[in-house]
Amino acid sequence: MHQAPLLLVPALLGAIAPSTRTPEQRQFDFWVGDWEVHDAKGQRLGHNRVVALLDGAVLQEHWQGSQGGAGTSLNTYLPARKAWRQCWVDAKGGSLELLGGLEGASMVLRGTTEGPKGRVLERITWTPLPDGRVRQLWEQSPDGGATWKVSFDGYYSRVKP
Repeated sequence: MHQAPLLLVPALLGAIAPSTRTPEQRQFDFWVGDWEVHDAKGQRLGHNRVVALLDGAVLQEHWQGSQGGAGTSLNTYLPARKAWRQCWVDAKGGSLELLGGLEGASMVLRGTTEGPKGRVLERITWTPLPDGRVRQLWEQSPDGGATWKVSFDGYYSRVKP
């Protein structure tokens, strides 16, 4: 009798087992996919692939900028905090940790970084658009949230298979 290799068993079980994710763990599913990213004028900014791991409990982002630069993030829902957490790192050694959740139809995550002039508030908003795209707006505030400056404004369009 021939048996399936042991490595295939978890894959087969995952394919037939019902998902145990909560509704909160599904809130960011709209971002999963293979994307070309452009600015509001249509200039290509890069490519982004977001994949679901561990039965969808973790989303991993793979960013490649059109002018160079690359980064990745891990995103997961933290039930004890009732919040989403993103940990971002890039090829230049940059990193950012964000927390937040759904605000209306948008995922809004916030964090802080230390800049040359002190502490900077970071706010990134992902909004699914009616045409199937996703807008990612990244804003920074060096003055505790009194004013905000856009540091990235990208429109994600799904890559057609």
